[in-house]
Amino acid sequence: MLTVARIAELRAVLQGWRREGARIAFVPTMGNLHAGHMSLLAAARFRAERVVASVFVNPLQFGPNEDFDRYPRTPVEDAQLLQEARCDLLFLPTVDEMYPEGRDQATRVLVRELSETLCGAVRPGHFEGVATVVAKLFGIVQPDVAVFGEKDFQQFTIIQRMTQDLSIPVEVVGAATVRATDGLALSSRNRYLSSEERAVAPVVHAALAEAVRRIDTGDDNWSAIEHAGHTTLTDAGLRPDYFAVRDAHTLATPSAQSRDLVVLAAARMGRTRLIDNLRVTRR
Repeated sequence: MLTVARIAELRAVLQGWRREGARIAFVPTMGNLHAGHMSLLAAARFRAERVVASVFVNPLQFGPNEDFDRYPRTPVEDAQLLQEARCDLLFLPTVDEMYPEGRDQATRVLVRELSETLCGAVRPGHFEGVATVVAKLFGIVQPDVAVFGEKDFQQFTIIQRMTQDLSIPVEVVGAATVRATDGLALSSRNRYLSSEERAVAPVVHAALAEAVRRIDTGDDNWSAIEHAGHTTLTDAGLRPDYFAVRDAHTLATPSAQSRDLVVLAAARMGRTRLIDNLRVTRR
């Protein structure tokens, strides 16, 4: 596995691969990698001859009171996991390399409406930072395909829309959420959980599964389903940001015509923010 920190170095390697006719897949990450990330690498390897991964903790997507400084950084372990996953190239840019004019002066990308609901309402500016860095990384790597986890379903939807709206020639692929045996979605931030909190955290998945069960039976009282999920999380000691049933394509409240739905939740436990979702097709 090659490791580069400069955009020019990366492009030189990619140019050689393209001359060979190789299809290139890209997996952007913020590091502190786990089995969920490895599933993205496997999906990328399945779709291309060459796989590029990036590790970059993007300051633009963190609010002033969020965990940018303490976000877990494990570069040695990350490199080892990527090597084992048969990643061909690791891109490790600095903040100055990504934003040479300074982060405050960077051109921003905003996907309206989709970025302003759910997590976007609770974390203003977050998805603007995400869309900006992904657009920039797409411009740097110019992959044929990019793989993202569906655990952050809103983020995945926003990246799909951004790629479509800006006519970026990248196929955006979603990979299914990887879970622990008790249902908890794997996340780099799970390491913030104490042992007591970790024992309670699977209630998020359980609440989502119960909502899906209700929808499967034909229940379309969205407010009642949302209220029940919110109550389940609160009773378990979590502080929900939201528990919502949405149209999987628009992230709007389902209409009578909506068939593909997603149930999403975000809740805080101690200093950890948990997010998760489950898809369901309405009968």
